[in-house]
Amino acid sequence: MIYIIDETMAGIVNTIELIQSHQKALAACRLCPAMIPPVILGQPVASEILLIGQAPGDKEGGLGRPFAWTAGKTLFKWFASIGLSEQDFRQQVYMSAVCRCFPGKNPKGGDRVPDKKEIATCSQWLHKEIELLQPRLLIPVGKLAIAQYLPVNKLVDVIGKKHELQVHGVTVDMIPLPHPSGASTWHRMSPGKELLAQALDLLAQHESWRRLSA
Repeated sequence: MIYIIDETMAGIVNTIELIQSHQKALAACRLCPAMIPPVILGQPVASEILLIGQAPGDKEGGLGRPFAWTAGKTLFKWFASIGLSEQDFRQQVYMSAVCRCFPGKNPKGGDRVPDKKEIATCSQWLHKEIELLQPRLLIPVGKLAIAQYLPVNKLVDVIGKKHELQVHGVTVDMIPLPHPSGASTWHRMSPGKELLAQALDLLAQHESWRRLSA
């Protein structure tokens, strides 16, 4: 039994080292000229849960971590309601995103949505993280993140459900969440409010989440 524990720990250490090397290369990426660095990264944890955001906002660059501003406060309130504080979440869950740099502002208001070329270019980093982590649970946050894996006509069609998928050769459970933006009312009104509660309940019941909470 001691041998098994030692072997498991050695595997975790090796994965963390690979993730650290991956993040070093990612932090140096400047392939999208319209994107505004720095690259925003979560902690290099060997987690079986992968959270996938959309893209950082304008505040995250100065604070140096994903979901560091208003939307993050709402997101971490959701997670606290099912037993995991922000600090514990950041230390135990790998936080990724569709795009890792701030896309800039939309002249018509709000943040610019990354274009298809930028999403395709940045997807190589997310694919590598899935390869390294072999996650069991994906949590895409927001329509752009969800749409990388599921067809999304309306959020009501995908939120509040657990989806089993093959993602880059890995079988995963996916439990999507709406974006916690303060500009969105979807998660504060019916049926979004009830579907969000269902999604959080599914997360709380998932074996990977229960291991974190324990």
